[in-house]
Amino acid sequence: MRLTLKQVNWLKVIFHLAAFLPLIWLIYAINSGGLSADPAKDIQHFTGRMALKLLLATLLVTPLTRYLKQPLLIRTRRMLGLWCFFWASVHLLSYYLLELGYDHLNLLGKELISRPYLTLGIISWTVLLLLALTSLQYAQRKLGRRWQILHNFIYLVAILAPIHYLWSVKILSPQPLIYAALALILLGLRYKKLRKWWP
Repeated sequence: MRLTLKQVNWLKVIFHLAAFLPLIWLIYAINSGGLSADPAKDIQHFTGRMALKLLLATLLVTPLTRYLKQPLLIRTRRMLGLWCFFWASVHLLSYYLLELGYDHLNLLGKELISRPYLTLGIISWTVLLLLALTSLQYAQRKLGRRWQILHNFIYLVAILAPIHYLWSVKILSPQPLIYAALALILLGLRYKKLRKWWP
């Protein structure tokens, strides 16, 4: 049985809550002292993981749409992508404010260039910014075929973001490896498309 438009709209509500409620939890944890002795790192890792989760969720929509034969499911992809950009932006902002301070914008630029894992992170964020700015149907009509080429760069983010996470942790744990493995699986499902895009 195929999903109806009403069911998909309810699914969107669920996804919105799943992406928004962790922000409420994070604010509560900060105010109640529920973080560790290094709250800055906790906030950065939490926001980064949320961005990664939503990136993987965005990439999962197309295979599910195809294999479950639920064409309306594709309508949730843009929303998940925008939430991914939101959390990636909070992640970047938390690094800037908590690690460097709001008056050290020049230092941020130097850090992004001198630290390779941060370079991968800012490249990923820049791509997500471009995708968010061109996510509306108006942009799709204006860009034509170039729109699809641009939005294929989500696959580049799917490669760089897990590497950024792996590179950023001082002690390697299973969690970043799991995210990297899931990203590889989702990219593997697009093997034929990726071969055409990047021969």
